[in-house]
Amino acid sequence: MRKHRSSVSQASSYREIGEFWDANDLSDFWDKTKDASFEVDIKSEITYFAVDKTLSGRIQDVAQRRGVTADTLLNLWVQEKLQEEKL
Repeated sequence: MRKHRSSVSQASSYREIGEFWDANDLSDFWDKTKDASFEVDIKSEITYFAVDKTLSGRIQDVAQRRGVTADTLLNLWVQEKLQEEKL
């Protein structure tokens, strides 16, 4: 980290910055802030699909046995199936 990375706290490490803001309130330093503008592109990267309750339980059992989450297992299975379909 560069020396004096934080202009308000004059901290020289992320830990010191965290400790400073744990002990201080931004409203006490508002006059030292600058306007900022930025764009946020919010697009969901997750699509949810309905799965039958019984099937969901079976998926979770298999995932647990394999030591992965049900999400991971489903993604792997769908990816395999799509490769077979050559999509």
